[in-house]
Amino acid sequence: MKDIIAGVRTFQREVYPQYRELFEKLAAGQSPEALVITCSDSRVDPFLFTNAQPGQLFVLRNAGNLVPKYDGIIGGVTATIEFAVVGLRVPNIIVCGHSGCGAIHGLMHPESLQNMPHVADWLHHHAEPVLGKLALSGRLGGPDEMLQAVDANVLVQLDNLRAHPCVAEALAAGRLALHGWVYDIVTGNIRAYDDKWQQFATL
Repeated sequence: MKDIIAGVRTFQREVYPQYRELFEKLAAGQSPEALVITCSDSRVDPFLFTNAQPGQLFVLRNAGNLVPKYDGIIGGVTATIEFAVVGLRVPNIIVCGHSGCGAIHGLMHPESLQNMPHVADWLHHHAEPVLGKLALSGRLGGPDEMLQAVDANVLVQLDNLRAHPCVAEALAAGRLALHGWVYDIVTGNIRAYDDKWQQFATL
């Protein structure tokens, strides 16, 4: 905690003064350019890899960047999506996976989650279709299994997202665009899904 508290003091002393006018403006309200749904992984910082300023991104994080299927049961993810789409009227939603994702590794190797039953349940309920996609493509158990699983998970979560009523309504009205990204921790590169070519390509 000493390092974290020291960081707070450095922010207040050296960083905040540079952003004083921006924070005073943001205090009156927010109008972010995108909702970013990404993983809780401490190595993944969407503000850092997009070079975004405070107020530009509305960020939702959880293990595995998952979007539960809409089933009428309201949880924190569903409520946050609704607030972003209806309350803030974000024009973009980015689902961003990443290399070396521990949640996806757990999905592929459930034995590694034997002491984390809630994580296992979370993945089973909201990411299980990833295994089916890999099996259909013949990549389950292949040398690039993890990479393919991370990619497939982003696509599964985009499908889940489209089924949320507020998202479906905004898409139909043409005021919302969905994006699938995968961030590489080692290189800093981001690959984005291209609907036309049905594959991920470097931004």
